[in-house]
Amino acid sequence: YIIFEFIVLQFQIFYYILESIFRLFVPVEPESVKGEIVLITGTGHGIGQQLAYQYAAAGAKVVCWDINEKNNQATAEEIVKRGYARPHCYVCDVSNRQEVLKVGEEVKKEVGNVNILINNAGIMPTHPLEQHTEEEIRRIMDINVLAHFWTLEAFLPAMKQANRGHIVCLSSIAGVVGIPNLVPYSASKFAVRGLMETLAEELRWNPTNQIKTTTVCPFMVDTGLCKRPFVKFEQALNLLSPEHVAQKIAQAQRTGKTEITIPEILLPVGILTRLLPEKAQIKVKEFFNSGVNSDLE
Repeated sequence: YIIFEFIVLQFQIFYYILESIFRLFVPVEPESVKGEIVLITGTGHGIGQQLAYQYAAAGAKVVCWDINEKNNQATAEEIVKRGYARPHCYVCDVSNRQEVLKVGEEVKKEVGNVNILINNAGIMPTHPLEQHTEEEIRRIMDINVLAHFWTLEAFLPAMKQANRGHIVCLSSIAGVVGIPNLVPYSASKFAVRGLMETLAEELRWNPTNQIKTTTVCPFMVDTGLCKRPFVKFEQALNLLSPEHVAQKIAQAQRTGKTEITIPEILLPVGILTRLLPEKAQIKVKEFFNSGVNSDLE
């Protein structure tokens, strides 16, 4: 019986390899998000702001969350200026569980149940571990990791009840490979990947599950968070624009991808590099020689 299962597994692996090759030439058509309620955290600037523009343009009902009311309203005004429906804006500190749950209830009553949740908000101090304060480390974990748990607590139950929805979380290339001057940040982004991988497995326990997950790991993005980057191959791995990253995130969500890096080639490179001996891995990292300098210098 086990031998039979093993043979079936080989055929399944072979089939899905062929399917992946086929999809390189015939990509999945993006699903429509028209009329879907899309909640995005951190919409006051950067990637979150650009995501709000992307989904508003696609006809979604956009819900903007940010701790900065002024910036959040500026995002809303720009959306209206572009000729799209005004988003629903809320001030929310996503690191505060009670506030997330309270504002989440307001969203349900005033807009409806969230269909697509995009956990984008994050902070990124960049300096050596011993120069991070306790308060700073806790703040990184509260915003970059724990906030995901609170938004899931607020919106996942309704998704499960309806058996539909999509959860998108922003990790980072620093959640794929450790980067100096980013120890707490990198730890938080590895945690997000672990959270999402395990959540996806837990959702799969329901054989009829229709709730999807997408984890996104961008390279360094020009949002102002990454203050002193250095890149060896600037033509291939320059700082990404928030608009480009938002386009890739929306595309990944709408085509049902489970995990991507931006650029996409970095994920298989990271996986293959970890198959090498430890000293060879170090040489690969030295070859690419990209990262961030301390923001305290």
